Amino acid sequence: MKFTAFFLKQALLLGLIVCSLLGGPWRVCFGQTPTETPTAPVSPLSIQMANAALNGQFNENDNPLNPKWNYETATLMAGLQSVWLNSANPVYYQFIKSKVDTWVEADGSIKTYKAEENQLDHILLGRQLLMLYRVTLDKKYGLAAQKLHDQLKQQPRNPSGGFWHKQRYPNQMWLDGLYMAEPFYAEYAQTFHQPDAFQDIALQFKLIDGHLRDAKTGLLTHAWDESKQQRWADATTGRSSYVWARAMGWYLMALVDTLDYLPPDDPAHAQLVQQLVEASTALLKVQDAQTGLWFQILDKPNAKGNYLESSAASMFVYALAKGVRQGHLPAAMMQAALRGYQGIVGRFVKVNPQGVLSLTTTVKGVGLGGEPYRDGSYEYYVGEKVVTNDPKGVGAFLMASVEVENAEKLQHGLGKKAVVDAWFNSQQRANFLGQKDLYHYKWQDRSNSGFSLLGQVFNAFGAQTAQLAQAPTPESLKGVDVYILVSPDNAQTNPAPHFMTPESAQVIANWVAQGGVLMVFENDPLRADIEHLNLLTEPLGIHFNSVIRNEVAPGQYEQGAVEIPAGGKIFKQAHHAFMKEICTITTSAPAQPELVGHGEVLMASAQHGQGRVFATVDPWLYNEYLDGRRLPANFDNWGAAQELVAWVLSLTKPLIGRP
Repeated sequence: MKFTAFFLKQALLLGLIVCSLLGGPWRVCFGQTPTETPTAPVSPLSIQMANAALNGQFNENDNPLNPKWNYETATLMAGLQSVWLNSANPVYYQFIKSKVDTWVEADGSIKTYKAEENQLDHILLGRQLLMLYRVTLDKKYGLAAQKLHDQLKQQPRNPSGGFWHKQRYPNQMWLDGLYMAEPFYAEYAQTFHQPDAFQDIALQFKLIDGHLRDAKTGLLTHAWDESKQQRWADATTGRSSYVWARAMGWYLMALVDTLDYLPPDDPAHAQLVQQLVEASTALLKVQDAQTGLWFQILDKPNAKGNYLESSAASMFVYALAKGVRQGHLPAAMMQAALRGYQGIVGRFVKVNPQGVLSLTTTVKGVGLGGEPYRDGSYEYYVGEKVVTNDPKGVGAFLMASVEVENAEKLQHGLGKKAVVDAWFNSQQRANFLGQKDLYHYKWQDRSNSGFSLLGQVFNAFGAQTAQLAQAPTPESLKGVDVYILVSPDNAQTNPAPHFMTPESAQVIANWVAQGGVLMVFENDPLRADIEHLNLLTEPLGIHFNSVIRNEVAPGQYEQGAVEIPAGGKIFKQAHHAFMKEICTITTSAPAQPELVGHGEVLMASAQHGQGRVFATVDPWLYNEYLDGRRLPANFDNWGAAQELVAWVLSLTKPLIGRP
């Protein structure tokens, strides 16, 4: 989707995001006068609400300090994971891991989980299992995720092939179930090389859309019983009668989250994007003009007893904002997301005298059938219990907050593409299933050695990320804005290395000259090839020296400290960075140093034609040094990564006016 100048001028200048990013208190951001002037910047709302959750600001039965293996806990954990990935504060990761570890045994068995119940609700926490497996490479998380995947393989299906929502709900598909199962199903398929699953995933969405969408409004009702046996089911269509807001929220979140894992060239990808656009367009037609929010029953705003509800609004804001960031929704839809978020904060977010946040007005639970029987009537939907600090609502609010807090960044990178090399560095390792995976400075590698966190930074700025597992060609670099080469293999790191060649060097140099931005992260000569990489960089004025600096004894992190001063061309703020066992750079025209440490060049850049080259002496932005779990808290590689990515994306061609 084109990122229009209109959106930049209108949506990004609402004041909401600027206020939040500058540390303004939420009461000031939304027009409420504070009782006193704060003496220090206030954390973003995502941080404030996440900290409230960790401190037990919940209903007695939903306290995350004593969570249950269920979809409510899973939604909260997804919100906390989003905050961790956006802040690099390890406290949120550690909380998730500690809770999951109370359920998962060394053999992958899961306490309280009963596969024979065939509850799609119990699949959702599998996303945290996959995250923990990919981060730690601990087999127990992979085995546990495999058990949930095994449930999906034998899950009962209706005659059309759709998953039953639960064993006790035969032939029924609920909108809720798409979020419970499909993002996990898609991530598992991507992680463990099962592309055939994408067709089945697309079928689940197609069945729901085909049977629940109202032709007049474009909105989807809550559930479908193919057998037409349930009292709540229409005798002709089998669908339920009412458009419940949170059901639509689950549906939209399922779409944007599943799209993270579907290859863009897979037919399922195009199908899900179309469904997302259609559902989002319908959703905006029922957004309340006065508050920016949505009613419990979406299409009956004036009906007796109907009310504005917080969890659905949070889900809608998240899905709309993320859909724009992904490039799947028109950029102008961000305005609706920002209006919705402003409504959530102004109406539902409360602060107690101690400054602790709460989220009010979340419907506790809504279902169909069961015992006692839930008849799906209008009176039932608007009559269910409404609570404060429900984990489903808070989890969705956290995800929405992260997207909104990053919205201003989209002006730098939306619609652009950053590709990391997987040819000159093509190391592989086996996963717990024995499959070979590319790793070491790759977007999909979430372990210490990966670049997934740097990929998250690019994604937060709106850039799409991909890997290039072949020697670069003019065709493979077409449409790429940023090309990243990291620590090319030598004979010690890869028994069959692909060295830089004069031909590849010329292809890359030509691409830069046409306006591309090349980022080169070299390493020390024991861990990377320097000689052949210089074939590319030396004609551009950047020569990597085969030396080793900043050697660090175990635990002596300050030996690897590198001071990045404030006020530079790339880094406006000062950063206490960490770079361990590095080489150095010698520059000549047209290159110039960008960072010097102890009299030696550690970063350099060069203009080449219409493009730019940035080079540094270490892959210092990989996960181990970004995610907060390893480095002492005084190091700020994370903050430096934000500034570097913003600068790099600012060098790329503006999206407006591009072919």
